[in-house]
Amino acid sequence: MNYAPMKRAFHEDAHSKADLDRRRRAARAIAIGAIAIVAILVGFGAWSQASRRAEAIAVLEARKNAAPSVRTLIVEEDARPRMIELPGTMAPFENATVFARATGYIAVRNVDIGDKVRKGDVLAVIAAPDLDQQLVQAKAQLVQLEAAVQQAQADADLGRVTNQRTSRLVSQGWSSLQQGDQDRLTFASRTAALAVAHANIAVQQAAVNRLAQLTAFEQITAPFDGVVTSRLVEVGSLVAADANSGTPLFSIARTDVLRVQVFVPQTVYFGVKDGDLATVTVPELPNRTFEGKVARNAQALAAGSRTLLTEVDVGNKDGVLAAGLYCTLHLHINRSGPIMVIPSQAVIFSKDGLNAAVVLDGKVVLRKLDLEADNGANVEVRAGLRPGDRVIISPPANVVDGMRVKTAEPAEAVARS
Repeated sequence: MNYAPMKRAFHEDAHSKADLDRRRRAARAIAIGAIAIVAILVGFGAWSQASRRAEAIAVLEARKNAAPSVRTLIVEEDARPRMIELPGTMAPFENATVFARATGYIAVRNVDIGDKVRKGDVLAVIAAPDLDQQLVQAKAQLVQLEAAVQQAQADADLGRVTNQRTSRLVSQGWSSLQQGDQDRLTFASRTAALAVAHANIAVQQAAVNRLAQLTAFEQITAPFDGVVTSRLVEVGSLVAADANSGTPLFSIARTDVLRVQVFVPQTVYFGVKDGDLATVTVPELPNRTFEGKVARNAQALAAGSRTLLTEVDVGNKDGVLAAGLYCTLHLHINRSGPIMVIPSQAVIFSKDGLNAAVVLDGKVVLRKLDLEADNGANVEVRAGLRPGDRVIISPPANVVDGMRVKTAEPAEAVARS
């Protein structure tokens, strides 16, 4: 029997098993190595993440415990009058429309729009011939009544003399009692007639005076110094002196002093006093300031707007200003007490209201503010701060009561408004 093929098959089978074992051991080693590598990577990742978390926590703790650097200012009292700006309108100190008091037509017109006039200047002359004739007639009637008075005086004197003679004759028995009574009553009648004549003189003199006054109204004169702002008639215009439908002739305004009317809000009502100084500016004259003073106020607030109508008199001798101009009134309002002025950046707005962060011994103390006015760039504090307080400008967003801070620079005084 030939055993050679069997030996070769045996040897090949043994070799295959050995090779298979080697492959299994290699695969097992590779798997173990891969697992080890994965474990190492996972462990490294966990360690790296834990390290980063620890570093973040440390940074947060450091930030939390760190004292931020802040800028501060020193608060000072300000007792100066408060300045407020209000829109106003300039009005003439006096303004009048002149009407006709005599019926006629315009014979002469001496002024036109824009002319400056003085009190008593003749603006126009009305021709009223009917009125002139009425005055002439009234004067003639007055002369007649004066003659009637002289006649009544002569009759009264004759009656007095006759009564005296008759009285003596009656007492001596030379004249009858009837004649005596007749002469006595005649004298009384003539005396009464003289009184009536004097009364008629008084009545007619009053009529003459009235007509003379009406004829004086034929000359239209200026009621005060001012400027003619409107002309409503021309030469030849018919004018009527009716009380209800009289003809307007001219409008005159006094502009050497102007009234500036403004409405002062209730918040500063108690600080407005007559005689307070004020200044006025006009947008078209940016380099000019006009001085004035509070002259009068309504002494009562309007129910709808809760504002006080106030007038400021402004001198205008040079005539630069004109009635009707829009202007801005700068009013000095006396304060009821001193206030603190801080920048708006120092105010903290929160759900608890308005606060300010004050630095005391390196720690933050939040103070609740009571504002008197908000001027935009700064605010006026009525209560909540004291002189000498160091207020933080632009405090950190996470500022809280008791937070430790350090100042970045020496405290500076707040700029007054």
